[in-house]
Amino acid sequence: MSTLTASTVRIPTNDLADLGGRILLAAIFLISGVGKIGAFAQTAGYMAAVGLPGALLPAVIAFEVLGAIAIIVGWKTRLTAILLAGFTLVSGLLFHSNFADQMQMIMFLKNVSIAGGFLLLAAHGAGALSLDRRIAR
Repeated sequence: MSTLTASTVRIPTNDLADLGGRILLAAIFLISGVGKIGAFAQTAGYMAAVGLPGALLPAVIAFEVLGAIAIIVGWKTRLTAILLAGFTLVSGLLFHSNFADQMQMIMFLKNVSIAGGFLLLAAHGAGALSLDRRIAR
């Protein structure tokens, strides 16, 4: 295993990869959740168009933002990853199920891929650079 050295601190590259992967995986949810706040009415309308009550939107925003933050900092990672994997698959089925439209198929497969990343995170944990590891010590 290789390491990066900054003065006397040595951090294995695997640990940096775990942290970077968590950040990249969660970024879409953090950005999306915050974006929904600024486009609240439009997002509620989009949800209504697929038969979901707009009243669910505050819970969706909170789940996306708080779930993303939990993944980034590595807190309750396994549980959060499982919940976000399920959320991602359900969202894909609800909003991107017109498989005759190639763009919608690609968007659905993006959701499936993200869910796969979350399932790997659930299986392997957050890694050394996480609150989960710090709390476990």
